Amino acid sequence: MNTAILFPGQGAQSIGMLSDLNQAFPSIAETFQEASDALGYDLWSLTQNGPEDQLNKTEITQPAILTASIALWRLYHQQKANPSISFMAGHSLGEYSALVAAGVIGLQDGVKLVQLRGQLMQKSVEGQATAMAAILGLDDQAVIDGCREVAVGECVEAVNFNCPGQVVIAGVEPAVERAIVALKEKGAKRALKLAVSVPSHCALMKPAAEKLAEHIGAMSFNKPSTPIVQNVGARSVDDLAELKDNLIKQLFSPVLWTQSVQYISEKGVDSYVECGPGKVLAGLVKKIDRAASIQSLSDAEVWNAL
Repeated sequence: MNTAILFPGQGAQSIGMLSDLNQAFPSIAETFQEASDALGYDLWSLTQNGPEDQLNKTEITQPAILTASIALWRLYHQQKANPSISFMAGHSLGEYSALVAAGVIGLQDGVKLVQLRGQLMQKSVEGQATAMAAILGLDDQAVIDGCREVAVGECVEAVNFNCPGQVVIAGVEPAVERAIVALKEKGAKRALKLAVSVPSHCALMKPAAEKLAEHIGAMSFNKPSTPIVQNVGARSVDDLAELKDNLIKQLFSPVLWTQSVQYISEKGVDSYVECGPGKVLAGLVKKIDRAASIQSLSDAEVWNAL
């Protein structure tokens, strides 16, 4: 069986995440302690006790999800005794979890990097009214065309191609509102605004990308131990310069998740492991590759079978 490890992105966080598993596997809190030492605050306590509005701040959410994902990855690796993995991939922020899991960067460097990423993303749209919305029931091109038709010089773009019939758009709020109306008229079954503070993966993130590029450019990366499929091109990349360049482009480019899973599937993978809090990616994968099997490591029952 060929297996791929998938790491979730922002939105997977919740107060108390991984608490049940930590009672059985204290190594989870140990991984959080390692991250806390790098960040300078108690990340485990914050994820367990809140307050929720603090956990949901982008600069805290990103290291929290990355740390939870790596805690589960380390536990999986330990329990499976060197599992055979064909590919790793992460949805948006999850790509950074994949970098840590594949040994490209260490956990402490990873959490500091995504903390900075969150700060830069927030600063790039300070004072602007922005929004994101999930569009359900339209094909990808219809969403792309609909956004282009109503932009009128303002930013609104299709930014997450999550699975067939589910595309997320982002941009300035007036343009997103116009797009919601237009896409419903085109036949979208639903258009739901998302509770987010930053319009990820659209052109508004270019100032953040420019600043992040300075930090990533100065970092030392190792060759990935497992091929990483990146969001920008929906293919595996092992050249370190290209890997870094794609991380910068990722901030203002669409997440090609449907295409990434299709690429992995075409390479012979038939089993997926969602390595992080929640089960969002499991649902998406089943809509992209109905024949695939997938298990989510945040589900305590999974560990009884390992």
